[in-house]
Amino acid sequence: MPPELESIDIIKAKDRHFNDFGWLKTFWLFSFSNYYDPHNIQFGALRVFNDDVVAPGTGFPTHPHEEMEIITIVLDGEMTHQDSMGNATVIRAGDVQRMSAGTGLTHSEFNLAETLVHFYQIWIFPEIAGLDPSYDQRAYKVDQWHNQLLPVASGQGLEDVVTFHADATIYRGQLDAGNGLLFDNTAGRRIFLYLTGGELMVDGLTLEKADQARVDTEQPLSLQARADAEFILIDVPSCKGWGYNEQTLGGARR
Repeated sequence: MPPELESIDIIKAKDRHFNDFGWLKTFWLFSFSNYYDPHNIQFGALRVFNDDVVAPGTGFPTHPHEEMEIITIVLDGEMTHQDSMGNATVIRAGDVQRMSAGTGLTHSEFNLAETLVHFYQIWIFPEIAGLDPSYDQRAYKVDQWHNQLLPVASGQGLEDVVTFHADATIYRGQLDAGNGLLFDNTAGRRIFLYLTGGELMVDGLTLEKADQARVDTEQPLSLQARADAEFILIDVPSCKGWGYNEQTLGGARR
């Protein structure tokens, strides 16, 4: 891709939107609830990425969703989940949960433990509307993404992942200092990275803890750890080229 068509937008941790509700401390990386920025609505099909910490004995009361793929990744602690589909589960560190809201569901999430729970909540637009609500959950161990990318949730037909209904994949990654990798599924894609901790070079640009990168490139993406780094990578479709093709733009005569 010519340099002028490649874009890597680095958003520093200090520029995230923060709210402290007492029971919930949260960073909203995109417009959400009472935070609205018309220049920060979504990134491709990625609509929400919230970095949440919930105090013990508190949580989200029963509330509704529809037409969204909602993925939760727990980093520390645990959340107790109940929903209108009849699911009653505990989501622990390393677990990944997915709710396909479809035509509508309600759910609650409470921290019934004695310690804080830290998790990421990710919303992705589904490819198909009007689906029946559904649920999926899997447990992973940290050594599964040590010095590599591990797909943990996907709608691209991958095995051993939490499934959802969108042409996208969520990866967890951890690199020891000095190690690196190439992510080469970039053609026609948009790549979102969020650094849980450490220091990571993304095509030569530095990410520090809680920084994010929003990437448009057709070339393999280089990731190099300058210090032990842990991160989330989300691969979503690009919208480049949507609209009329060259033949249509050439017009016609009658």
